[in-house]
Amino acid sequence: MTSIKRVAPVALSLLAAACSGGPARVASAPPPSAAAAGEIDQINELLLRGDDGAARKRIKLVLKRDPMNAQALLLRDSIERDPKDLLGPQSYPYVVRAGDTISGVAQKLLGNRLKAYQLARYNGLSAPYALTPGQPLRIPGTPPRIEPVRRPPPTPARPQPSASTPAPPAAKPAPSKPAAPAANPAAARQFRTAGLAALNQGNVARAVALLRRAAAADPGNPLIARDRARAERIAATVRARK
Repeated sequence: MTSIKRVAPVALSLLAAACSGGPARVASAPPPSAAAAGEIDQINELLLRGDDGAARKRIKLVLKRDPMNAQALLLRDSIERDPKDLLGPQSYPYVVRAGDTISGVAQKLLGNRLKAYQLARYNGLSAPYALTPGQPLRIPGTPPRIEPVRRPPPTPARPQPSASTPAPPAAKPAPSKPAAPAANPAAARQFRTAGLAALNQGNVARAVALLRRAAAADPGNPLIARDRARAERIAATVRARK
């Protein structure tokens, strides 16, 4: 009886289309909406307080509504998988500074604040994962490369013309080319932070635009290049699913 009730609206839609002379169209269901950013933040806070059980239940509810929610899948993996499998065995040392938090370190050095629980497990920390200045941590991956200051090579001295040799005519100065915009690491960090926040909130198009501006402001930054490539891959996947 229930199946008949479900089929009836579709049959009426087809019958109405046939009477109007046009092709029959069956309304498709809207795509599942992504979980609100606030709900993901609440789950992340549960994990950072050590309440894994409550976090698991909330993650199941999110994935029931949206099975492909990337943030919920990341948090589920943070609980169920080995952090070394998720983040890799290679790491480098980091000393906690004043004002550092586990979420802030994850955002700054791993590019995603939602990896804070993975980072805490990676270092064998206990909830609520409060950091103190001077505390040593291991950060997965390789340390950020510091670009050396490049100095132009010295200009060779021109030979002075002798008294008997007439001096050659002075060459016309070549038209100057517009200087390339100087790197601005501070602006790049702001664009990167805003881009990652937009990506975590599901606004992929804005995230790509902001991370491209960050790359333009600091072209040699490998973290920005990695984040930009990741955002562009996600944007391509979203476009392919539409």
